[in-house]
Amino acid sequence: MGCEGSYDPRAQKAARTAAALLMDAGVAVGVLGADEISDGNEVDMLGEDGLLEDLAKKNIARFSRLGVKNIITLSPHSYNVFKNKYPAFGGDYTVYHYTQILADLIKKGRLKPPETPENKITFHDPCFLGRWNHEYEAPRTIIRSFKTLEFKEMDRNKQGALCCGGGAGNFFTDFLGGSEESPARIRIREAVDTKADILAVACPNCLTMLEDAVKAEGVEDKIVVKDVSELFFAADPCP
Repeated sequence: MGCEGSYDPRAQKAARTAAALLMDAGVAVGVLGADEISDGNEVDMLGEDGLLEDLAKKNIARFSRLGVKNIITLSPHSYNVFKNKYPAFGGDYTVYHYTQILADLIKKGRLKPPETPENKITFHDPCFLGRWNHEYEAPRTIIRSFKTLEFKEMDRNKQGALCCGGGAGNFFTDFLGGSEESPARIRIREAVDTKADILAVACPNCLTMLEDAVKAEGVEDKIVVKDVSELFFAADPCP
């Protein structure tokens, strides 16, 4: 679930929708619940090498007791640290971002996008999914599977996408927030320029940062921010 999926109310909704889709498609998944601790990606980005090692070793010991071989993450931040940092501490797992699983389920016919109202949609590439780990197609495969959604790329996309401003711990510290030129507000203006009705994201940090920026920009009547998993539901599946 990650820290955001566990504690942030908006990210909790995204976590529920992603989990509902996996269960509907017959994917056997489990969560650690109250036994879950931080994955350590943000403390690593903030320079706390010792704390990352401590968290990684505790998580690896817990995963070993449970026989964990595969990990699905909600957050690209979690995906990054499990995939790229944990092997140095003895934690070798097959790690998936949830969009990779959903895209595969769609390709196999196990997950079918519902009929939705016709809308224009654009997508914001999360830094830790895109630039850091070169996964650009899984979220786009999901979006393009909706026949009634017209996909419009922002001018800055994929490798050149603008960060939402929440990376490297700024989601918590918000050193870069509070002004018209904050990364999140600039990104919302770029999304509005596409004339899209929906801005899809695949990261709980981006979800919160960009939703707040929509309010700060005063464009709630022009664009709505949704997690990719939420495209499948007209309403929260687990209110």
